[in-house]
Amino acid sequence: MAPMTSSTPPSSWQDFRAAEPDFADTVQKRFQLYKHHVLATLRKDGSPRVTGLEVEFRMDTLWFGMMPNSRKALDLRRDPRFAVQANPGPDAEMADGDIRVSGLAVEITDPAVRARFVQEVSPPEPFLLFRADPAEVVRTALDGDDIVLQVWRPGAPLRTLRRRGDESPVRES
Repeated sequence: MAPMTSSTPPSSWQDFRAAEPDFADTVQKRFQLYKHHVLATLRKDGSPRVTGLEVEFRMDTLWFGMMPNSRKALDLRRDPRFAVQANPGPDAEMADGDIRVSGLAVEITDPAVRARFVQEVSPPEPFLLFRADPAEVVRTALDGDDIVLQVWRPGAPLRTLRRRGDESPVRES
């Protein structure tokens, strides 16, 4: 994962939804198709760690819950950068597109927030709770012969890029 620059500070899920409500709905629906997804974190030596993860959309927030002392939790406590990819599904054709969110995971220790999460989700105890603040949200899909990328970053409008699987230049639409 490339380091985030000052031009792409993370934002809240609420900010993303306010900026691009239709795109946020598309992303959320794609994640909700399956229970398990893939999380990338950074190990102590800087190499990537890829693990399974369940995500939750509650209280207009993207949440990661995980067991205390899990490697991914320890990674996020040390370096909060993450990327999470929606499960491609059993046929891996991704008819609904490939969705990725990257940003910073913020550990939540506030008892009131945790209690509300427990009330809504009933996670196994004990658990750690992280709020996922997106710095980039990407959807990749096929449209005829075009590969279409929709890219959102905080403070910028949603971009739609089209390219072909050849040497053709990328087009923005």
